[in-house]
Amino acid sequence: MSVTRSMDQRQLLVRRSKSQLLDHRIAEGPEAAVRALLAVQAQDRSAWRLALRARVEGITAGDIDASLSERRSLLVAWLNRGTLHLVCSEDYPWLLALTAPTRVAANRRRLAQEGLSPDDVDRGIACIERSLADEGPLLRAQLRERLAAKGIRTAGQATVHLLFAAVTRGVAVLGPVLPGGHAFAHARDWLDGEQRAPSAEGREHALAELARRYLNGHAPATDADLAKWAGLPLRDVRIGLRSIGSELIELEGGLLELAARGSASGADGATDAASEATESESQSAAESAAEPSADRARAIRLPPRLLPAFDPCLLGWTEREPFVRRANESQVVPEGGGLFRPVATVDGVAAATWSIRRQGVRVAIRVDPFDPLDSEARTALRAEAEDVARFEGRTLVAIEGLETVVPDPARSTG
Repeated sequence: MSVTRSMDQRQLLVRRSKSQLLDHRIAEGPEAAVRALLAVQAQDRSAWRLALRARVEGITAGDIDASLSERRSLLVAWLNRGTLHLVCSEDYPWLLALTAPTRVAANRRRLAQEGLSPDDVDRGIACIERSLADEGPLLRAQLRERLAAKGIRTAGQATVHLLFAAVTRGVAVLGPVLPGGHAFAHARDWLDGEQRAPSAEGREHALAELARRYLNGHAPATDADLAKWAGLPLRDVRIGLRSIGSELIELEGGLLELAARGSASGADGATDAASEATESESQSAAESAAEPSADRARAIRLPPRLLPAFDPCLLGWTEREPFVRRANESQVVPEGGGLFRPVATVDGVAAATWSIRRQGVRVAIRVDPFDPLDSEARTALRAEAEDVARFEGRTLVAIEGLETVVPDPARSTG
């Protein structure tokens, strides 16, 4: 591990934006973006789909459904922090083995609070496993019916916590998208193979892979950032970081970065992807491919984006700066911290919240800026709104909140 120069907030923003694929859109499919980020929080299906739209050129919601349902290359499971995450199928086994044990005790307590004894839980998981093995993928409501038919309690939050237990035990995953929603599938059958917990030696290798892959999508970051994101003890993430110490560059303030960016994701990396990015973003991608000096970082313009609720750039570190200014944090994350609102970024920083109204094939988008936006930003965000509609296969019928014009002193008649 080598020690290099310090960096200011602007450099941190530019380099984290590059890690997050927010300096340009990549030309590969949704799998490449998920692989680069390692895991995308996924409790809100419409939100995590839009997170991929912001990072992958020209994809549609149907492309993501195909990855889930046909190619089986993506899946959703309760992983990091006990929260639903979208991951590449090949990463699911080792991530489950690392993260699931940290949630067993809490899940057991919640099941007991829902009136389920250990025997009830075992019977419930066996029922879920048999139903999925015999009938194929099923929706949550269908599994609730199967559980109730066996006399297993499903009232309150009992069903969701039984499903959580089944997923964390490696019995089930959220796999295909069916007409009624995202369905649970039998993990072994869906992935065509056994899922085994790693040995002690295998666990250390998995922790090293976690450290490497996290930094690929989030660097510069600290060990505490990784521990929070993964929901693992600090001692564990430090084992992983020590294992890849020769691959790391240490920056000021405990920040770490991979010496060879892009190699951990299995993708071609930002530089290669930039060559296939859209013309309007290719210059930004090429500039940010190199480690920018403070002056160069200030000269780089990051493309505006409409990012969804719970976007990965809001969840990857112990602090939300530099993506969100402290003055605006309460507007993005209301008191309580359980809700992350969709944000519109301008030059990489949250400049507004936004919302979407869907009605059949029609959609309307409203942007609520923190401060007046200039014409360039408003034009770019209108294009983003149009792309959201395209992605979802809907017709954009209204864009609200982008009417305010900032006076241009050069054009003022005085």
